[in-house]
Amino acid sequence: MSTALTLTTGSDPDGGRVLTAVGEIDMSNAAAFAAALDDAVRPDGDPLVVDLTAVEYLDSAGLAALFPHAERIALVASPLLEPLLSISGLADLTTVRSG
Repeated sequence: MSTALTLTTGSDPDGGRVLTAVGEIDMSNAAAFAAALDDAVRPDGDPLVVDLTAVEYLDSAGLAALFPHAERIALVASPLLEPLLSISGLADLTTVRSG
């Protein structure tokens, strides 16, 4: 059984791409999250903003989906996730903003 996760791709006011995740990201849905990242990230151009402010849980499978794109993404995270992104080392590889 898959954990509830909603993924939407849109644009910010400046026209940049934004992938918004709502729910929990774990091993049951990390493949869908990774596929959404693969589809939304553009190798040339502005970084994709990944909005994790409505993510209540992020496990190692979700983190593993983010690492390959670290150079082409910027994260917006809730205070709940910020320590995890820092401890994992992801915050050293990409921009993490509070959301």
